Amino acid sequence: MNDTLRTIHSLRSNHKFTSEEIPKEALEEIFKACVKAANASARQSYSIVVVGDRGVMKETLGYEGSRALIFCVDYNRIVDAAEHMGYNFTVDGINAFITGSTDAILAAQTAAIAAKSLGIDSLFTNSLHRGDIERIYRRFGLPERYCFPLISLILGYSAETPEYFKGRLEGKGVIHYDGYHRLTGEELDWLVNEYDDPEKRLGVIRDWEERGFTHYLDWFYAVWSVRDKRSVPERVKQFFDLLERAGFLEGFPLQQL
Repeated sequence: MNDTLRTIHSLRSNHKFTSEEIPKEALEEIFKACVKAANASARQSYSIVVVGDRGVMKETLGYEGSRALIFCVDYNRIVDAAEHMGYNFTVDGINAFITGSTDAILAAQTAAIAAKSLGIDSLFTNSLHRGDIERIYRRFGLPERYCFPLISLILGYSAETPEYFKGRLEGKGVIHYDGYHRLTGEELDWLVNEYDDPEKRLGVIRDWEERGFTHYLDWFYAVWSVRDKRSVPERVKQFFDLLERAGFLEGFPLQQL
């Protein structure tokens, strides 16, 4: 295994960070690396908001570290440059959002890998979408048009080392050779057992048996997946409202939703 693979295999989510700050030079290396990620038409249709105030991180994202990077789908730089040069650049609705989301996520994952290669830990979180997303626009001055906060990455030095790495599914149902394969009943039984295997550590929790469940996925579907169900309609409506305002749903038949 080479150094790159060792770095990738050592990635883990950290929820508590020390007060130690990331050196400026290390941050610059992370930024230089993450913008090298693949992107459509060399546009880099994203922006990265860097948050250094731990109190602001805690208030808006629910976590705090040395830095928080908020990756936004963003076409304003591209639109402004076009207008500056006398051109009209069209942001093509949902296609632009999908493209920008891909660009932003590739940059974000590259940032996490680059950070880990420098001994810096990380946590990806969608906590900026919990509650009123408008607070992110207000707090960080995001443009209402052509911009949407997608994911945040907390960087810092872990205050506690998890005793194990969480596992991942690697085969059936994830990797499909020569075409998509829907799992059979027998293969789904295998999947259930994979999640139950204490050595694989695939799940969010480990004490599902103590909680009275036969399988880990019993707990996952009965408890974890429905915990925020009451807030889903309101959250979905705000997503659509903000995406429509941003111009990413222009021409989309919202009346059919």
